[in-house]
Amino acid sequence: MVRVKPFAALRPPRELVTEVAAPPYDVLDSKEARAMAGEKSLLHITKPEIDFEPMLPDHDPRVYDKAVENFRRWRRNGWLVRDPRPCYYVYAQTMDGRTQYGIVLCAHTDDYSSGAIKKHELTRKDKEDDRMVHVRIQNANIEPVFFSYKDNDGLAAIVSEAVAGPPEYRFTDENGFGHEFWVIDDEDAITRIGSIFAGEVDAFYVADGHHRTAAAARVGAEKRAMNPDHTGEEEYNWFMAVCFPESQLRIIDYNRVVKDLAGMDSRTFLDRLSEDFEVVCTGAEVYRPGRLHNFSMYLDGRWYSLTAKPGRYDDDDPIGVLDVTVLSRLVLDKLLGIKDLRTDKRIDFVGGIRGLGELSRRVDSGEMKVAFALYPVSMGQLINIADKGMIMPPKTTWFEPKLRSGLAVHTLD
Repeated sequence: MVRVKPFAALRPPRELVTEVAAPPYDVLDSKEARAMAGEKSLLHITKPEIDFEPMLPDHDPRVYDKAVENFRRWRRNGWLVRDPRPCYYVYAQTMDGRTQYGIVLCAHTDDYSSGAIKKHELTRKDKEDDRMVHVRIQNANIEPVFFSYKDNDGLAAIVSEAVAGPPEYRFTDENGFGHEFWVIDDEDAITRIGSIFAGEVDAFYVADGHHRTAAAARVGAEKRAMNPDHTGEEEYNWFMAVCFPESQLRIIDYNRVVKDLAGMDSRTFLDRLSEDFEVVCTGAEVYRPGRLHNFSMYLDGRWYSLTAKPGRYDDDDPIGVLDVTVLSRLVLDKLLGIKDLRTDKRIDFVGGIRGLGELSRRVDSGEMKVAFALYPVSMGQLINIADKGMIMPPKTTWFEPKLRSGLAVHTLD
C-alpha cells in the first residue's frame, strides 16, 4: 500500500494563475521558454537561464542561483501564496473532449525505495543529478511528478464530490487544452483519502517524471542522513505528485527519426526490410499504424506500411511484444547499427502530439533520412511491465496533456 498526505501548497492567486502557470521544464528548449515567459511565469524559476543575455548553459552555477533568487521573489511579490492549512487538490485536464482527474498529494520517498512506487524506465544519473540540485537548492518540489494508480471507486466518489463545485482555477492553454483545479480542505474527505490510499491502493506507477521521482528520493535520503533526530515524518520525506486512475489515461505514440541508412541506398534498405516485414508503399498520403506490430515509415517522399512477419516478435514476453522492441531489434539495431537509443546521435524521437507531419517534415528538410511511427503502448502493458519489475526500452511512452507547472508547489520545510 502507499502512503500519502495533504500539504499546504504555494499557489498563485486566482487572478494570476494564467500568468504564473507554465509548461514543464523539459517540454520547451531555452529559446522557446524565453519567447513564452511573461513577467510572472514559473519558467523564470524552472528555466532561469532565460534571464541571462547572452543565455547561459542551464547547468551554470549562476543559473541555479537565479532560480533561488526568482523563487524567493515570486513569494515576496505574492505571485505564489501558501495555503493556510494542508489540503489535497484535484487537477483536471481536458484534451480532445476527454477529461482526466488527478489528485494532487504528497507521496513518501520510502515507497520509492521499497518499490511501492513502480517505475518502467531507467533513469540517467546526469539528469537525476540536475533535478536533485534543483530540489536541494529550492528546498521544494517546484513541479509535480505524474503518477497513475489502479481505479478505485472510493477515490472516484471523493473526486466527484470535489469537482461538483466551482473550480479554484479554470483556463485553456496555448494548445487548446483545458485545466481546472479544486481545493479539498474538508477534514472528512482528507481523512478518507489517506485511509483509502493506505488500505486499498497497492502501488503508484510513474507515468512521467522518473528523474524527478528519483531526485526527490535522493534528496530525502540526503536530508535524513544529516538529521540525527530523523523520525520519517519530516516534510523532506514527502514529494509532490498528481495521481490519475489508470482508466482515464491515454498513452500516445512516440516515434523515431534517423539520420542515415548506414551506407545503404533506399532500394537495398527496402529489400532488407522485407526479410522481416511485409512492406507496402501507401503513397504520398500520411499512413498511421492501425494495430500492434504494424509500423509506418516515411522514406524518399513516400509512406510505407510495415507489418512484422509471424515469428519476429514474442507476444508472451511483456517486453518482446512491444513495438519499440520489435523496431529496435529488427530495424534500428539489425539494419542501421543503432545499438543504444540513449546515446546514439543518429536517432531522435518525436512525440505523437506533434503529428506524423512532423516526421515527414524532418525527412523532407534533409535533416533526417527516414522516419518510423509506432502503435502506442497501452496503460495495461505499462502496469504489467512495472508490476513484473521490468523496464521498457527508452522513449516508449508519451503522455498528453502534460501537467501544467505552477498550480501548486510543495516546500520541504
